Amino acid sequence: RTGLMRTLLVLGSKPEPVLPPAGCWDALACANASGASAARLGLPRPAFTVVSTILASRTTPSNAIALAALRGLSTGTLFIYPRRPYRGNRLKQIANAGRVLRATPWFLRRELARVDYHYDRTEVRSSDAYAGIILALSGNDGNLTTLMRRKPPSSGVVAVALGLSDPAYTRVVVSGFSFQITHAYAENPDIRLRGSAESRHADTDIAVITALSHCTRRLYTTEPIVNERTGVPLLEG
Repeated sequence: RTGLMRTLLVLGSKPEPVLPPAGCWDALACANASGASAARLGLPRPAFTVVSTILASRTTPSNAIALAALRGLSTGTLFIYPRRPYRGNRLKQIANAGRVLRATPWFLRRELARVDYHYDRTEVRSSDAYAGIILALSGNDGNLTTLMRRKPPSSGVVAVALGLSDPAYTRVVVSGFSFQITHAYAENPDIRLRGSAESRHADTDIAVITALSHCTRRLYTTEPIVNERTGVPLLEG
């Protein structure tokens, strides 16, 4: 492929992702434990991976499962996405100080080292900085600001925004997204606990992806559900 047209594939952790043909993309990006799916599918090492600090917080059973799924894997750049448990509830944060401490970039690095996860370099940005990238790409939409304050976007959507903001890529393709908390690498016990597979990020993620697609015209998907819920064009060929 020429340097004039480089495509980034952003892979989520949806079971049985619909992958684009190998010859139509150039680099891979992952989010949280979707690198485990990439490894099972025989995909190349991710150029970058966005990992939420929530994975190390032990707030839900799925956190430990996701960390275990990353064992022995690696990425190019590790983007650490700071997320605090009980965001906006100071009393709960004080009462659960241990969980809040475990959701720090330092603790996430420690937990990743314990599962032998490697990376070439790491970059920590604030949640506001990631939100700023999304807003800059989507015309500073005030509705998105309100939604992201209520519920931040998922790590997968942050990976999409990072890809769109990188001048190295002229096109970003989304695969393995479903707006649910089902995972290819393991059954998610949170589904049974919540009584629903719908992601709590779904409303924000759908709005953000819709806006990114509309404003950049460089976002595509291989997943019919993403096309149906956001209008992102299906990749052809």
